[in-house]
Amino acid sequence: MATVALAVTDGMLHFELSLACEVFGADMPGSVAPLYHLSVCGPSAVRIGRFRLEPDQGLDHLPHADTVIVPGWADIDTDPPVELVDAVRAAHDAGARVVSLCTGAFVLAAAGLLDGRRATTHWAHTQELTRRHPRVAVAPDVLYVDDGSVLTSAGKAAAMDLCLHLVRLDHGSSIANTLARRLVVPPHRDGGQAQFVTTPVPAPDNHPLADLLPWVVQRLDHPLTVEDMARRARMSSRNLGRHFRTVTGTTPLRWLLTQRIRHAQELLETTDDTLDTIAANTGMGTATTLRRHFNRTVGVPPDAYRRTFRPHRQGRDGSRPPLSLPAP
Repeated sequence: MATVALAVTDGMLHFELSLACEVFGADMPGSVAPLYHLSVCGPSAVRIGRFRLEPDQGLDHLPHADTVIVPGWADIDTDPPVELVDAVRAAHDAGARVVSLCTGAFVLAAAGLLDGRRATTHWAHTQELTRRHPRVAVAPDVLYVDDGSVLTSAGKAAAMDLCLHLVRLDHGSSIANTLARRLVVPPHRDGGQAQFVTTPVPAPDNHPLADLLPWVVQRLDHPLTVEDMARRARMSSRNLGRHFRTVTGTTPLRWLLTQRIRHAQELLETTDDTLDTIAANTGMGTATTLRRHFNRTVGVPPDAYRRTFRPHRQGRDGSRPPLSLPAP
């Protein structure tokens, strides 16, 4: 079973910590065993906002985990404890996948793990991260960044996006989607955090594409064009593109391709359908087209993806290729 360790000290943000506990400590209905073995690691009792937390293990346990998660760091103007920084660095040196949620990126940056890498944090603090750590390639307009062994998320709810991305990497999109339904959150959000800087998130049924998006998802096996979607939405193609940017953060065709690829992932995991059948059911026409788009988007061919997630692999032996839809 894969092991996940949450690295905590005084001064962490409890929202991100609780979110990670909910995702990686969840028991899946019908599953023989939990998806992960979760431990909370810290120096004796720690204060998390208004809460007092008793860790399961000391920080010296971090190098023994498959994945180490650093929740948000409350006061970015205060240097994180040296013992935390050293333990996170030691875990990465030992081969652990290291993940930061929200302003936890400042801890990873202090450990030198983000030097020369692309990373992100809450939009309100991206400039400060850039100023303080100029060797980090800060991406201010994404929900999360997957840089292989080091992953970072934007603020608050984006931490959930990254946590579900990790589940998708480890166990496949079908299980990640099931877990997302349990948590009553979308399994994958398109777009980036730039859409949250000056405009609120539209309510699920209160934006111009509310009727269109489900209609498209139900017709992925059809050859849909921008003009088809614009006609259904009763607007011009230009207006459609503008609304897609506002609501999803991307273009109509890119959003459509993402839905097709995600559906192909689920079919590869849950059926024995041939690639030609999956290509037809996802609107990509032929197996050749499916392979081209799937390989370019996911990073491996469909056949390799199917072998990886049927049966699911777990552990830290390096056998799992980096499978995922790219961070928006």
